[in-house]
Amino acid sequence: MLKVGLTGGIGAGKSEVSRLLVEHGAVLIDADRIAREVVAPGTPGLAAVVDAFGEEVLAPDGSLDRPKLGSLVFADPDKLATLNAIVHPLVGARSQELEHAAAPDAVVVHDVPLLTENGLAPLYDLVIVVDAPTETQLDRLVRLRGMTEEDARARMAAQATRDQRREIADIVIDNDVPLEDLRRRVRDVWADLERRAHQPRERSEHAQE
Repeated sequence: MLKVGLTGGIGAGKSEVSRLLVEHGAVLIDADRIAREVVAPGTPGLAAVVDAFGEEVLAPDGSLDRPKLGSLVFADPDKLATLNAIVHPLVGARSQELEHAAAPDAVVVHDVPLLTENGLAPLYDLVIVVDAPTETQLDRLVRLRGMTEEDARARMAAQATRDQRREIADIVIDNDVPLEDLRRRVRDVWADLERRAHQPRERSEHAQE
């Protein structure tokens, strides 16, 4: 099994790369999706969040009111730390379950938005960073996601810099290109991942490709 960490800044197009990798046969473990699942209605995770923050973080239908919770925690580092202490272990445990269920020769791609920020690179056999210029990220966030420029810049500033992400990358995928070029690049990367999955290896010292 080859364990790959996939990351990239907001608006860099990481989701498109993960989709293409899945088309080629990758087993995708999406940290964001799991983070939503572990606090779904009826889960111990949601009960723990309500114990910590009160019932005001629930929507009328009993689900987690994410905007309300976000407004509470992102302005308060202590509350954010409390939330992370609840959610991160649950996400980690579920990710391990999914990884163990994969075939022995699988390429398992962990889609982790904050891989760089949380120092998680050593957990993976190699790290892929999806990269795009700051101007491209900003344009996508404003034009495609409907953010204000101020909000988009704030979200980008809260993440690692491009240089910090590239520093921990074994493979960089430039996603400021036409889709057909991106498809070709991902196809080449996939061929490399498959080769690695079928041979004995040691984690490279960030030999960037």
